[in-house]
Amino acid sequence: MGNNYIDKIAFLFIKDKKILVTLSRGKDTWYLPGGKRETGEADKETLIREVKEELNIDIKPKTIKYYGIFKAQAHGKPLGVIVQMTCYMADFDGKIKPGNEIEKVDFFTFDTEQSLSPVDYLILADLKKKNLID
Repeated sequence: MGNNYIDKIAFLFIKDKKILVTLSRGKDTWYLPGGKRETGEADKETLIREVKEELNIDIKPKTIKYYGIFKAQAHGKPLGVIVQMTCYMADFDGKIKPGNEIEKVDFFTFDTEQSLSPVDYLILADLKKKNLID
């Protein structure tokens, strides 16, 4: 895949027509929960591990549903570095609370004033277009 490509998995959780987002410690940009796969990991394994690390919840594997793939310029990376975000929805057990690397969690509508990464903006625009978020 090379150095110009970042492969990530995202968890889409919608409540009251708002999407769950996270703010990592020391960052000023909000991101959808998820992250990069570890060597040999399948999408679902990455999703389950990253969501547990970031939100302290347990994804129910049988409920995982593919949503879509989105590509954009990677936030904070040199021009031409592309992030591909494969998005999933799922049910989970537990109560959402920020993990070690997460400073805050919140729920946003599409027209948030907060800073989002370019790929997350595309995903929120798609959710808005499908009337899944306000």
